[in-house]
Amino acid sequence: MIAQVTLTVSESKRLIARGVAALDIVRARMQRGIIMVSTGTTNAYVLEELLGERFDKRTYVTGRITPAGRALEWPSANRPDAVFRDGKLAPDLDRYSAVRVMEPGDIFIKGANALNYERSIAGIWVGGEGGGTIGNTLGYIITRKLTLLIPVGLEKCVPYPIEAASGAISEETETLGPVVSLFPVHGRIFTEIEALRTLAGVEAIPCGAGGIAGAEGSVSLLLRGDADAVRAAMALIDGIRGEPPFYPS
Repeated sequence: MIAQVTLTVSESKRLIARGVAALDIVRARMQRGIIMVSTGTTNAYVLEELLGERFDKRTYVTGRITPAGRALEWPSANRPDAVFRDGKLAPDLDRYSAVRVMEPGDIFIKGANALNYERSIAGIWVGGEGGGTIGNTLGYIITRKLTLLIPVGLEKCVPYPIEAASGAISEETETLGPVVSLFPVHGRIFTEIEALRTLAGVEAIPCGAGGIAGAEGSVSLLLRGDADAVRAAMALIDGIRGEPPFYPS
């Protein structure tokens, strides 16, 4: 059986977050182990799903992409870093101290700004000292054999090799205005495709993107699988229909 759906950006973020929370490795580490959820828009949804409660997601975002020239209302204070130890928040740990005590198989969750899906490479914009979150933690993630889980919507797919784009940004040349660096990373990519496979056991095939009237940035997917799985996927999607935009218009 097949079906076709279109997901807005916020619906995709909710779907991805629910898929992350349902992953076997995440469920296992919520029982025993450490999970670090770094800040970001998609990760704010992930944190809601892991906590089982809603909060002002603006308080779990650092860098953000917004329309040029538009003034936004933003909380003056952020939530502290969310590090789960055996399923409970560990207020004594943050993103930088957590990676020093995490053990092989523990999970570091980091969003992305660009995606080469078929090549399983993500790109992260970095502007902070030392390469921001990823620059200051990746060495520990690699050497301590942690799982780098990257929840990212298909809206972030770019039609250019991320390493090449990173190299172009890094060229020594004159710039007009600020230019943010791009950090290519390998990790476990988790998009709407993986979420639907995890939650409903269906194959999701991207077949369109974009729209208007709130569907800007949306992704259209063909769902394919046995009848029960496709119906389960459609019921799941019906349950997230109308997810409010991250920032109301």
